[in-house]
Amino acid sequence: MEKPIVAILCGGLTAERNISLESGEIVFQHLDRERFEPYKILINDDGWFEAQTGARLDLNTFSFQLKDEQIRPDRVFMAIHGSPGEDGKIQGYLDMQGISYTCCDTVVSSVTFNKTFCKEILRDKVTMARGVVVKPGELSLLNEIRDTYTLPVFVKPNNNGSSYGITKVQDWLKLEPALEEGFHYDHEILVEEGITGTEVTCGVYRHQGEIVVLPLCEVRAGTHDFFNYTAKYTAGESQEIIPAPIPEQDAEAVRNVSSAIYSYLGCRGIVRIDYIIAGGTPHFLEVNTVPGLSAASIVPQMARASGLSLTEFFTRLLDETL
Repeated sequence: MEKPIVAILCGGLTAERNISLESGEIVFQHLDRERFEPYKILINDDGWFEAQTGARLDLNTFSFQLKDEQIRPDRVFMAIHGSPGEDGKIQGYLDMQGISYTCCDTVVSSVTFNKTFCKEILRDKVTMARGVVVKPGELSLLNEIRDTYTLPVFVKPNNNGSSYGITKVQDWLKLEPALEEGFHYDHEILVEEGITGTEVTCGVYRHQGEIVVLPLCEVRAGTHDFFNYTAKYTAGESQEIIPAPIPEQDAEAVRNVSSAIYSYLGCRGIVRIDYIIAGGTPHFLEVNTVPGLSAASIVPQMARASGLSLTEFFTRLLDETL
């Protein structure tokens, strides 16, 4: 029996490209060669290319030429963070090509990528901080925000990830500059009231039809005000403690709400859901439908803590695409 051909899509067109390339390399290194025939596919602004040979993919057929053979992948392992891999665009293309993939479908990806849309859908399902979206030309909302919210507030791109463009504002005079910084990354900015508590994140996936929750991770930002890009991706800048040293009743609450969110939204593949626990209650932050898989990322640490090698974990994700 021939091995399934797996295209590992990585790269992309956003500020998250470098993290995506690292994730793609980790997946490529750890895929089981006895089960799969993997190819790393780079998504660049001038086309899609097979990483080792530079062969260009024909997007009409989702195939590329390798010596005298035409290679058409059977499945996709999605490792693109941000657009176009996390917002549903590539998923729609893959659906038209009849190619299965390891992440959420077009609708779920597009909804969860927009933080505000996702929160509106989940508002009756989970506790969350108050927030408002600001667009260019709507700076008149600043007075309303100052009058309504309590410092600190977080200013973050509404459609982005990896902590790019996020500012913790502790002085109202810094709010407008924080918005201007955020507009470099997105045309919509979410201003969200800060919550004091314990930051935890939860990995969820499906195995043999059953929802599986990975060991929880507590995130401590070290000397940083919050878990920003530097804290997240620079060795020694933060602490990621697995399993999270929190009361069991808090951990159970996070596991239960994460399973419910995964099921309610109709998620597929591995997702990571972030929270702040305050007063024993998980406060929802966001859903990451293509979480990082780089050497510094949290999900690989969670998988290992659950007793799985990365090869075993990635095989489980691919097996769910059948």
